[in-house]
Amino acid sequence: MGELGPADTNGILSLPWIRPERTSAGLGWDRIYLSKQREQPYRAEFGPARTHQLILHLAGPVTVRRGVGSPGERSRRIPAGGLFLQPSHQELSVELGGELDTLHVYLPDSAVQEAAGSDAPVRLADELGSVDPLLEQLVLALDGVVREWEPGARAYADQLGALVAAQLARQHRSGRSVPAAPRSVEALTDRQFAQVRELMDERLAEPLGLAELAATAGLSVSRFARRFKARTGLPPHRYLLRLRVDQAGLLLRTGTEPIAEIAVRCGFSHQEHLTRVLRAHLGTTPAALRRDG
Repeated sequence: MGELGPADTNGILSLPWIRPERTSAGLGWDRIYLSKQREQPYRAEFGPARTHQLILHLAGPVTVRRGVGSPGERSRRIPAGGLFLQPSHQELSVELGGELDTLHVYLPDSAVQEAAGSDAPVRLADELGSVDPLLEQLVLALDGVVREWEPGARAYADQLGALVAAQLARQHRSGRSVPAAPRSVEALTDRQFAQVRELMDERLAEPLGLAELAATAGLSVSRFARRFKARTGLPPHRYLLRLRVDQAGLLLRTGTEPIAEIAVRCGFSHQEHLTRVLRAHLGTTPAALRRDG
């Protein structure tokens, strides 16, 4: 599957009066698609899509009906923070009763099944106005990545997408039972970690996605993310960022290369990006690091 886009959704984003404010189109995301927009009141029917659809209400309350005209019709007045979940491969009949700012997230069923890690297929529930603070924060974080996109954030976006899939599989499955007690997570082997670390060092200046790192270790994305954190104590994107910060600090303290060139060499988009990260992580600036040696 290539980059996800509006063609992979159920058609809501193709309505003529919906003009997205921002989307993940063009960022190369192949496991999740995000769109931020203002919706007008409407009533429509949509065919099945190959992606699961998650809508986060950013305002409200507003009345939404689903299954319009069917025996199972439901109506609910949904406040800000409420969620609308439409499983993949199901028809949708819906009515939106007022103007509404929303974030739409679409992800393929394969991502949910992979995150579930179960032999039996997981089916998601169709939800209307559910509340999940963790899922809400993950969606908002994804929107933040789109709003302030940096090529180096690709691994972070992949990680967020994997967490969205995992939370859907765990908390929003149809007929969900009480979760089993958590099991200890197996860590990457010495060989797997060495291979991943070598790739990170070689590609420090380039965008590096979670799927590519996982392939190096011979694991699925979800298993890799869990095992990498069990090995290092950090998610992959944070570990990679730490490597970039460490390398930039070393070059600043020991070399005379221009700061802007060091920034790009260490995987930052530009000098200002490096400055923001160093200030946030080390409480200092590139110039101060160079001056203090």
